[in-house]
Amino acid sequence: MKNLLYFTLLILLISSCSVNKQPTFIKVDNIKVSSFSGDTIRLKAEAFFTNPNDVGGKISTDEIKVIVNGAEVAHVSSEEFKVPAREDFTIPLVVVIPAKKVFENNKNGILGGLLNSFLNKSIKVQFKGDIKYKVFGYSSVYPVDQIQEIKF
Repeated sequence: MKNLLYFTLLILLISSCSVNKQPTFIKVDNIKVSSFSGDTIRLKAEAFFTNPNDVGGKISTDEIKVIVNGAEVAHVSSEEFKVPAREDFTIPLVVVIPAKKVFENNKNGILGGLLNSFLNKSIKVQFKGDIKYKVFGYSSVYPVDQIQEIKF
């Protein structure tokens, strides 16, 4: 009788936790220049999600490329992020871009790229890649392709 009770409790526990639904990727937004110095440009952005599951998980963002003014210049650096259960959440994304790469992407070289970016006072930033979600052996991949013009 004791074994039947334990077995029933185990089945109820397993069936009550839903992990077969994947968190919903909403968007990458709030892309901002956090600092701009002579040799680096630091960008911050947020990836927005909602998790309908009763359990959390982990999300990694190592495969997202950052494309500025049409050329790949960096990758997103972020630690593996713990996903909260049954909540909306955001993942902070931090990008460090060498300023030299941004300004030499123009066909006129560094000076042309520098003048063009400063005259327009903006750069076009694209996040492209995959965000990976993992929980208990279940995994899913979210494609990200977000373009935003940033003014500085």
